[in-house]
Amino acid sequence: TFLPAMLTLPAGGSATFFCNISMENVSGLEYSLNWYKETNHSQPQKIAEISRNNPQTKTEKYLLTNYTPAFKIEILNLHQNDSGSYYCGLIAFLQPNKVIESNRSHLVVTAAPEKTNGTDEPQIEEGNPPEHIKAVLVGILLLVGAVVLLIFGYLTVTYRRGDAQKPPSENAPTEEKPPEVSVSTVDYGVLEFQWDQRTQMPPEKQPADQTEYATIIFPEEKPVTPER
Repeated sequence: TFLPAMLTLPAGGSATFFCNISMENVSGLEYSLNWYKETNHSQPQKIAEISRNNPQTKTEKYLLTNYTPAFKIEILNLHQNDSGSYYCGLIAFLQPNKVIESNRSHLVVTAAPEKTNGTDEPQIEEGNPPEHIKAVLVGILLLVGAVVLLIFGYLTVTYRRGDAQKPPSENAPTEEKPPEVSVSTVDYGVLEFQWDQRTQMPPEKQPADQTEYATIIFPEEKPVTPER
């Protein structure tokens, strides 16, 4: 059996079909499984093949996987010309002229959906903000400047009104009085001068000079007798 019986997929994707075989027909025999495609009831065209002992076969267009007794085929990178009828055929090596065919499954490949990710919209260059953002920023700056000018004008008018409401005496300049010169007077009294009296110290008595005398005693000399 070949399933699913019908597939409708967009271009660019992949389609997967399964072919189940009966092991009673090939019990103990070597075999291969072929994949065929028909277009508008034309002559079938062999598109892929996988043997019993091969776990997987891959080409640029097809990927075949052996899950005995089931086999899977994936049709990669679908195009609209891949639409048609597909089926599998089992061929035993001892009976090469005998092909056991499965039922047909139909594949319809539609056009790829249009991308709606906004690629056609003009891209905004980095670092250059849109014109409406620039306009908003300029408007904000102008508004802030106008508010500052209004506050400054209000403060100026308020200050001038305060000066106008003061009485004339406060507004008129005050007369400056000449500075007063202070004269200091000195009361001369009797100045008494006191002399410090120095205490007369009695002269110190110097001790009288004393002369000491020493007596020197020489030993007596013995008389020398002449030798005979």
